Amino acid sequence: MPQLLEPSATWSAARQDEFISNQFNPCVGTRLLSQDRRVRVWEVRLKPSERLGFHRHVLDYFWVAIAPGRARSHQQDGTVVEAAYVAGQTSHLTYGPGEFKIHDLENIGDTELIFTTVEFLDSANPPLPLPSEIAVGPQGAGSAETEDFL
Repeated sequence: MPQLLEPSATWSAARQDEFISNQFNPCVGTRLLSQDRRVRVWEVRLKPSERLGFHRHVLDYFWVAIAPGRARSHQQDGTVVEAAYVAGQTSHLTYGPGEFKIHDLENIGDTELIFTTVEFLDSANPPLPLPSEIAVGPQGAGSAETEDFL
């Protein structure tokens, strides 16, 4: 296992502890919607003041903002980034061998923050294994019977 990173000394003790505990967390969304041999599709849904804890991105991926909103993210290098999103906004990210990003995401707006994130399993890095309690839902998403009609 790679060496653990140290959290920012400027963060609260609780945030530092969470960073240490979750820096290999592969859950890049609040719910895994679908997975096949090529992709994992995640939903991120955060009500105002809700937060998605620290997680690690190692796979190439893109996200799409489904609704407008505002968020704050604590990055692995100690920086804190705030951003405003518009519906339909999209970003594509790529990671070379051994590259990754660890961050959290907090809804600092007045409306629900909703994203879809798609990870590509055939990226330069192997996918991190998902915890056994992560179940794909809704059932049937991405099945051969439905994908021809999308």
